[in-house]
Amino acid sequence: MMQELVTQEHPTREHLTPWQAVQATTDQQVLALWMHGHKHSAATVDAYTRDIPHFLDFVGKDLRTVTLGDVQAYKDALQALPEATADRRLAAVKSLFTFAQKLGYLIFNPAALVKLPKRKETLAQRIMSECDAHRMIALEPDNRNRILLRLLYASGVRVSELCGLKWKDCQERPDGGQVSVLGKGDKTRAIYLSTSTWQDLVSLKGGAAEEEPVFWSKKTHGHLDRTQVFRIVQAAAKRVGLKANVSPHWLRHAHASHAIDHGAPLHVVQATLGHESLKTTGAYLHARPQESSSRYLSV
Repeated sequence: MMQELVTQEHPTREHLTPWQAVQATTDQQVLALWMHGHKHSAATVDAYTRDIPHFLDFVGKDLRTVTLGDVQAYKDALQALPEATADRRLAAVKSLFTFAQKLGYLIFNPAALVKLPKRKETLAQRIMSECDAHRMIALEPDNRNRILLRLLYASGVRVSELCGLKWKDCQERPDGGQVSVLGKGDKTRAIYLSTSTWQDLVSLKGGAAEEEPVFWSKKTHGHLDRTQVFRIVQAAAKRVGLKANVSPHWLRHAHASHAIDHGAPLHVVQATLGHESLKTTGAYLHARPQESSSRYLSV
């Protein structure tokens, strides 16, 4: 009876029909297949490659012996970390175990019963004023970095999209120009740039070839990486007196919020930012409401 159960749970190749072919026999193979199938951004994939070893070091077990209690203990241990980091690490674990079960490598998914904590929406706290956004750009002493900040704000691109830009992705238009970026889900979108922003951008090109990066790293002699862009943005934010831990994504939030404030339709902002759902774009309306019943009170 025990032998029959073992055969049913982990059948040998002799017992398999063609549709039951073994997809993976080790944790390493599962991890490789899981990462290969990701449709997340390069930044998320990079983070996940660090997060899973962190989890496996914590539990000290292979995937097939991890229990619900192990995952719960890991979730509790993550409470000491910033919320965004804790949520991402737990999400990575849940994603991996879900994949491993669908693959047939696991019979039971212990992470399915562990829920991501509900968090208070903090988008409003990450939207800087229009004045601060303009000052970050204007007070940047380095010309390349000033243009980088301007493009982040003017286009609303993600930092990974900005880092990946090549000159072949930049096209002139009669009324300015545009950049084409590869976003989440491997979807390409073109983003219009005003004449002044376009002229600022192409002033960096010089004699660069079409295949060369728009934002060149003197350190690596290639594309600027995310870490370098973070440092540029944080230095610019500190320069204008912003005390929060400002990231490049803040300029994306600022783009969306300020465009909506100036009357941009939600569907246009959605297309520019590459949001899958209009609901995601609509969050900016709730973060900075223009109307409220509080306006009708005398207090």
